[in-house]
Amino acid sequence: MSSKIRKGDNVIVTKGKDKGKKGKVLKIDKRFDKAVVEGVNMFKRHTAPKQADPGGIKEVESAISLSNLSIEDPKDGKPSKVGFKILEDGKKVRFSKRSGEVIDS
Repeated sequence: MSSKIRKGDNVIVTKGKDKGKKGKVLKIDKRFDKAVVEGVNMFKRHTAPKQADPGGIKEVESAISLSNLSIEDPKDGKPSKVGFKILEDGKKVRFSKRSGEVIDS
């Protein structure tokens, strides 16, 4: 089954404390319907020192629910819904319902 949001997509947060922020999807967890987005849902993580890392308090991204994300429209950069269509060559692609632009390259 094709997913509407994939790794590498530019998304906009539509709900929650980070509403309106934009970022790139770094990781998707299909089991829990969550995604890790660059610069969104940040929290402080206390890490112990390791040989390669001095440790300390670091800010890292936490997972956010896919229902709180919307894909960024390629034309105007606003939130858009995603649809699927089959091209003439038989390839299934995602497109933005706001502008009709194909999202997959």
